[in-house]
Amino acid sequence: MPHSQKLLKTRNIGIIAHIDAGKTTVTERILFYSGRVHKMGEVHNGEATMDWMEEERERGITITSAVTSCEWAGHHINIIDTPGHVDFTIEVERSLRVLDGAIGIFCAVGGVEPQSETVWHQAADYKVPKIAFVNKLDRLGANFVNVVEMIKDRLGTVPLILQLPWGMEHSFKGVIDLVRMKGIIWDEDTLGAGFRYVSIPPELVEEAQSYREQLLETVADKNDLIMEKYLSDEEIEIPELRKAIREATIKLELVPVLCGAALKNKGIQPLLDGIIDYLPSPVDIPPIIGSIPSTDKEEARPANIKGPFSALAFKVMLDKGRKMTYLRVYSGTVKTGGHVYNPGKGINEKIARLLKMHSNKRERIESASAGDIIAAMGLKITSTGDTLCSEERPILLEPIQAKDPVINIAVEPKRVQDHDKLLDALNKLTVEDPTFKFIIDDESGQTLISGMGELHLEIIIDRLKREFMVETNQGKPQVVYRETITKPVKHEEIFQREIGGQQYFAGVIIEVSPLKRGIGNRFVVQCEHPELTEKSIDAIRQGISEAESGGVLMGYPVIDVQTTLLDIRTKESFSDEMAFKIAASMGFKYACHEAQPLLLEPIIKAEILVPEEFMGEVISDLNARHGKIEHITSKGAVQVITARIPLSKMFGYSTSLRSVSQGRSTFSMQFSHYDKA
Repeated sequence: MPHSQKLLKTRNIGIIAHIDAGKTTVTERILFYSGRVHKMGEVHNGEATMDWMEEERERGITITSAVTSCEWAGHHINIIDTPGHVDFTIEVERSLRVLDGAIGIFCAVGGVEPQSETVWHQAADYKVPKIAFVNKLDRLGANFVNVVEMIKDRLGTVPLILQLPWGMEHSFKGVIDLVRMKGIIWDEDTLGAGFRYVSIPPELVEEAQSYREQLLETVADKNDLIMEKYLSDEEIEIPELRKAIREATIKLELVPVLCGAALKNKGIQPLLDGIIDYLPSPVDIPPIIGSIPSTDKEEARPANIKGPFSALAFKVMLDKGRKMTYLRVYSGTVKTGGHVYNPGKGINEKIARLLKMHSNKRERIESASAGDIIAAMGLKITSTGDTLCSEERPILLEPIQAKDPVINIAVEPKRVQDHDKLLDALNKLTVEDPTFKFIIDDESGQTLISGMGELHLEIIIDRLKREFMVETNQGKPQVVYRETITKPVKHEEIFQREIGGQQYFAGVIIEVSPLKRGIGNRFVVQCEHPELTEKSIDAIRQGISEAESGGVLMGYPVIDVQTTLLDIRTKESFSDEMAFKIAASMGFKYACHEAQPLLLEPIIKAEILVPEEFMGEVISDLNARHGKIEHITSKGAVQVITARIPLSKMFGYSTSLRSVSQGRSTFSMQFSHYDKA
């Protein structure tokens, strides 16, 4: 296959959704019907191909994003199945960073749930074209039109209905294809592998024509050629219509909506066609842009197999102690045994092996090129978010941003002799997961592990026991607070000392001022001193950055503060980088003391689904937890309460919610912001 053809026939897609919308079930069906696997694994039986970790199979949820690929209609599709639980957001974040398209899966009963909103907006941030698949139409309470309305209102997109359900709930039979104007029915006896196009049943013809009209109107709005034909009542050919929908989807103007019931084996083959017809190939999206190291220049790298090599390491995994790095190749080609350059760390690394992944199974390959998603062995130093490229044509791609942990617990090994083993295991886990961190507290000597939520830390402790054979005792979960300041303060700090017989002297005049919540820290240089060098600025920046990691109230990290360097003081031959770094660090601490420091706590946004009769008990429980109720909406027989609550008050909430609602309420939560404690 010619190089350009290979790229045109490649799709890199992710499957994103709220927990329990059916992502893994859809992926299993895709693999089965495309001939990639010969047996469908079910999540509820703990046999799903993509949920290969013990912890995933036991809990019936996806924890780590798994990569696989399949062939359909002469196209090669790379698929990443991502977790739906908020604690594993980094898995979604790093997957979306390297994908060209995504399928958002929505439950026909639950509709757009909180985590589907989060991942959808993450995909929008990365400008990833999307198609929506409304799943579980066979379930009691399924409402297709309601879900499409929610997609429109909550996600702020223009949904384009390409299929209608044929029947609903227990009478769900198949789908009506509005592009071909045909019905599709699946054969029960072939597990849905056989399907046929039939005439639309008479009772649905009128509804189908009305929706077809809406479809043409919406597409005509985005495409001049279709608009011309539509206004002059000319026949619009199917290939023309598909091409117009594809263009609008790639430009992020529309989201095609398909539907089905994955567990009942209905709707998957047209979804595969939709991936090929409407989602982009690596050539259809704008080229990735990176900066040329040690210059201010930027360079675009189009998807070209013959171009200079560039790739992004988006995930690191440890497999039986060996490091496996997942790469998305953006341009050029890389071969087994070849050398690659890591410009961020300024080192060369050798690729020992290249692997094509199918969940946790692998197949050795000799080379990989633009558009491929593969794994590499032998990269010792490369970590998540690093760029790899050729040394002759270096480029630095934007790294992957990981959110900071919001909850920590103290752990200790059950056996004293396992102490070093525990630290070694924790080190390995931090390499894999950028949202997991651990420190040894200077004062208490305790080992504190931090993560994105209770489930996240529970899984870590489980993995310590299973993979690393380290059993631990845990303390109670603690919330990770932050500190900030509330007023601007100017401060001059002079550092003058004799160390090891040598005199050191440096002075800085800085101003610290509060920033809006969520902006982060900034360092600004407004100093015109003739002796201020680039090295001195770096040393001052480093000193301030170190001081920001532990605030003046309780030693928590300082956020949302701007530090402005106004002036420096120097003495010839006594002022070096170390002196500036210490002066800056001390100056920042003293300035924060004066700037009315404030303790901030993490606030989470919770969405609670409550049957009408338990509303009173649930609301009074939320009030007792200092929750602020934002709004209450009705969703059929249940009420949906959206509230913001301090994370510290949410420990054990699931047990409490079950007991006040006789086990009939569910909730989901995600980090919202930091606020005054």
